[in-house]
Amino acid sequence: MRILITGGTGFVGRALVAQCVADGHHCTLLTRGVTEPILVSSQLTHRPWDPFQPGPWQAAVEGIDAVIHLAGESVAARQWSMAQRMRITQSRVVSTQLLVEAIGRAAQPPATLLCASAIGYYGDGGESWLTEAHAAGDDFLAQVCREWEAAARAATAWGTRVVSLRIGLVLGPNGGALARMLPAFRLGLGGRLGPGDQWMSWIHRDDLIALLCFALHDARVHGPVNAVSPSPVRNRDFTQCLAALLHRPAVCPLPAPLLRLLLGERAQLLLASQRVSAAHALALGFQFSQPELAGALRACVIR
Repeated sequence: MRILITGGTGFVGRALVAQCVADGHHCTLLTRGVTEPILVSSQLTHRPWDPFQPGPWQAAVEGIDAVIHLAGESVAARQWSMAQRMRITQSRVVSTQLLVEAIGRAAQPPATLLCASAIGYYGDGGESWLTEAHAAGDDFLAQVCREWEAAARAATAWGTRVVSLRIGLVLGPNGGALARMLPAFRLGLGGRLGPGDQWMSWIHRDDLIALLCFALHDARVHGPVNAVSPSPVRNRDFTQCLAALLHRPAVCPLPAPLLRLLLGERAQLLLASQRVSAAHALALGFQFSQPELAGALRACVIR
């Protein structure tokens, strides 16, 4: 299969590209500027692109069987200025619109578009189980996700099967959110965030890659799919599990007012309760290799 991938040099993208190459696919990576090869393979090529502007890069869609769109500006900036909010939105929505525009121009449009989204789509769900049928939230990230998914869905006009993966907190070794948490926890400075009773929906990176590959090959998969483990946990339980694994205490909570003072609107990422259901993926026949948090964290930390 010939696959066009954006975001292929990121924490998730690198693992995805390695898996696709191992599976015998030819991957074309759209990258910004000069990057070091993530692996050396005759099945891997790089092409420059500008996710904010149309251009010659759009011709890379021609002859492609599937597009996997993972690129997007990080939401981990300390404060969301107006300029940062615009980049977060445009890097997702505009880049998707440009890819879909290229799909529409192709003589033979790709059969499949897998587009990242996020569980931020739901906003703060409290104690509710959030399924793909649940209404979107009304905060900034929910608005971004709504526009992002709508931009991807437009590719159905050309007969392309579109899947929007609403991705939870991705856990994996040597990167991602866990890499930012570990220094404090290893010093015994970890603790719950705010009240600690908010639900966290997570997925091990290996399972996310497997779910992407599952969706790539199974034509039954379409529309939104929650990319989360079947076992969400409360923030206090996540904290205690990680601290216990490291044989450290977790006695340094961060009160919600302090988080909001430090992070502004971005504190919503850490304080929102999102109890997201994996029932749809399970019903399609997907099997998780790391369904429980303790095993997933152990696989990330103890190597």
